[in-house]
Amino acid sequence: MPRLYINLRLLEKNTKEVLSLCSKHNVELIGVTKVSLGDPQVAQCIRNAGVNIIGESRVENIKRMVKSGINRPFMMLRIPAISQLEEIVDLCDYILVSELKTVEAIEEICKNAGKSVDLIYMVDVGDLREGVWYKQAEEEICKAVKICKTSRIIGVGTNLGCYGGILPTNENMAKLVYIRDKIEQRTNTHLPIVSGGNTAALKLLEHSDLPEGVNQYRVGEAIMLGTDVTNNRKIDWLEQKTVVLEAEVIEMKTKPSVPEGQSGLDAFGRQPVFVDKGLRKRAILALGEQDTVPKHLKPLDKNAEVIHASSDHTIVDITEVQRQINVGDTMKFTLSYAALLRAMTCPHVEKIYRGE
Repeated sequence: MPRLYINLRLLEKNTKEVLSLCSKHNVELIGVTKVSLGDPQVAQCIRNAGVNIIGESRVENIKRMVKSGINRPFMMLRIPAISQLEEIVDLCDYILVSELKTVEAIEEICKNAGKSVDLIYMVDVGDLREGVWYKQAEEEICKAVKICKTSRIIGVGTNLGCYGGILPTNENMAKLVYIRDKIEQRTNTHLPIVSGGNTAALKLLEHSDLPEGVNQYRVGEAIMLGTDVTNNRKIDWLEQKTVVLEAEVIEMKTKPSVPEGQSGLDAFGRQPVFVDKGLRKRAILALGEQDTVPKHLKPLDKNAEVIHASSDHTIVDITEVQRQINVGDTMKFTLSYAALLRAMTCPHVEKIYRGE
């Protein structure tokens, strides 16, 4: 069974570093646990580092944390399904929304339950994922503010990088602040939160280029991996070996580097491309696409190269690796966000926690 080694000490260290940067710029940090499947030990690290609000995208993950003793407050990050609203209102203190119908349903639930919940209305400033398009945002959110009597619209938010790959900039963040200000003027309502950031937006803080008024970030990747996939970088002031994947070698053979015979698609409908390097020494691992995203693994063995993978096998070129690797040995890798997400979700990958 492949293993994920999760270093809780380094996760807490990364959280403290991100929190420190945010605090210097008067930005509240929401610690996001969704890539870890709402892992309670990850959530506890985030809380131990001084972060108050845990952000999650799935009700099941919040239930998992609550059952393990992780208490509120929670923020529901994914735009909520109407069918799950009663549970979400019961479990969460903050909900990201983008539909008037959803706001109306939340308001009705809050009235009937005699409770209140805080809502952040999402605005699409260019990435084309969730949120009302910024040119229509002022009108729609003003209507939402009027709907809320028991629940409250407390601010606006946006998400960048996750779908269209659009980078956070001073300009698109400023649009969000401008929209918030116009809504406040029109509704005579204070909206204290401008939730403008995720890991991709940390660069704006690093370069002191965040517009005044943006005061909340929702960060997961930087905490978990010390990376920023949208900007294609390692964050040099964070730890990258927070999570390491280990898999066993089940075959060792020297073979040609290009397959023989008529070529079609692989088992996943992909057209593999191979470079002819002559005979190469290859390790096959007990690890595949069902467990992680093999092409997003970086071997800790210098000069090793992940070549390709099927559902259950990952082939690694180890011709130029200095150490002797035999059948039964293991190889270790750092992971991308996508690779970690699949590995955390897969029941065939064992999760091992370390505190050193």
